[in-house]
Amino acid sequence: MSRTLRDVKVGETVSVIKLNGSGPVKRRIMDMGLTKGTEVYVRKVAPLGDPVELTVRGYELSVRKDDAELVEVQ
Repeated sequence: MSRTLRDVKVGETVSVIKLNGSGPVKRRIMDMGLTKGTEVYVRKVAPLGDPVELTVRGYELSVRKDDAELVEVQ
């Protein structure tokens, strides 16, 4: 089992290696800037765990845990 964005701890920087999912969901994730090779810094996680706040390509992005689970990282 590979690691997903959902498993990354606050303060860690990871690199996107693969996007799972298909169709509109995958397209939406790519439109947010989460594409292969992109560096992602996990800024914080909301008190109840959803959403996760990221820094991607110099801007801040909030992603639901369900979407974060579709992004494989290393």
